[in-house]
Amino acid sequence: MAKKEKSQGKTSAENFGELIKAFGNAVGEIFDDPKLKDKAKEFAESATESAKLFGSRFKDEEVKAKFGDVGKAAQDFGKSVADCFKKDDNSK
Repeated sequence: MAKKEKSQGKTSAENFGELIKAFGNAVGEIFDDPKLKDKAKEFAESATESAKLFGSRFKDEEVKAKFGDVGKAAQDFGKSVADCFKKDDNSK
């Protein structure tokens, strides 16, 4: 079983599953697609179960680095979306 981390007493696997679920829900709402939300929920549950199985790997340096890359990509994506909204606001 995955070791408990400091994030509100949840395991890394649980946090990972919640991240995937939140992302899927947000995308589903953006596109107003209930089927997409359902698929995101299924994927999050599956990802959480998978993460629990390899939970000990969250400690591996290589895995940490890859999740760092994922975090950077998420930040870049968020900045890109925010910049699009800024451009839209400035054009009004």
